[in-house]
Amino acid sequence: MGPIIAVIVIVVLLLGGVIFMLAYTTPIADKVYREYLVNPDPENRKRECSCVTNEEQVAMWNAGCKWAEERTDKMREVEVSRDGLRFLGEYYDFGYDRAVIILPGRCECLKYSYFYAKPYEDAGFNVLVIDQRSYGLSDGEFNTIGKEECEDLRVWIRFAENELNIHKIWLHSICVGSSTAVLLTSSGDCPRSVKAVVMDGCFISFRESFRTHMIDLKKPTFPVLNMVMGKIKKNTGADVDKIAPIKLIDRMRVPVLFLYGEKDIFSRPEKSRLLIEKCGSEIKEVEWFKEGAHSHLRYTNPEQYDAAILKFSEKDVFAE
Repeated sequence: MGPIIAVIVIVVLLLGGVIFMLAYTTPIADKVYREYLVNPDPENRKRECSCVTNEEQVAMWNAGCKWAEERTDKMREVEVSRDGLRFLGEYYDFGYDRAVIILPGRCECLKYSYFYAKPYEDAGFNVLVIDQRSYGLSDGEFNTIGKEECEDLRVWIRFAENELNIHKIWLHSICVGSSTAVLLTSSGDCPRSVKAVVMDGCFISFRESFRTHMIDLKKPTFPVLNMVMGKIKKNTGADVDKIAPIKLIDRMRVPVLFLYGEKDIFSRPEKSRLLIEKCGSEIKEVEWFKEGAHSHLRYTNPEQYDAAILKFSEKDVFAE
């Protein structure tokens, strides 16, 4: 076989391998993207537990719903709109002059956020829980990893200022909700009413966190992960690498409390420490938890979790 023929054979084999790989992985990428980041059918948007097979998740859900059921006299339904989409929420008014907006993780509705409300009620906050775009009963089709959710959050903040007369606002964010919080507070025009952020399990980038998620789901990461990231950008305009918290957090200026688990496989401690170090806030604190899965830290460590929030809320910088 001559050298030219040999090269042709190698090229054909390589192209054949690439074609075979794409034929195998493209349907997987499509399925993963649709299942975890897209919710096109309004009939499928419900307020229900996202993982009924996870005992801890169900226990958190039930405990949160019990909290809400005992406070129905304090709640009123609220809504805002942006770009023709309606976003729904619930406001629990305990008579305070400050409020927390809870930003849940991916696939979660506002009922999930109930579980995180009690420490804020105890610390003297009203509580605003929201269905983010495409989840719960809110409109929308795509999760944009914080890009559009950040702009939706601005609308909620204006609503709190203008309609609820609240001008001291905290953000409590879980997982991907922290990406939204970082995007807002690292911007040059973060609303002045945002006084602090509490971030539970903030990842350094959605790409890295979702890669671990795919491994946990026993899905191939190459080239499926890149395909999914490409679909996010194509459908939402969100470049997950450019809006990664690790790329923006040095611009953050509001006080922040990081909550991290030493056994978190999605926001690994060694990566999380990089995020903490790079954070540009003059006031930044971190609470580490020896036990607890990603987004389940309060379930495993309720007293430590709530005490960390209460202690942070009592800092002199917040006194007026």
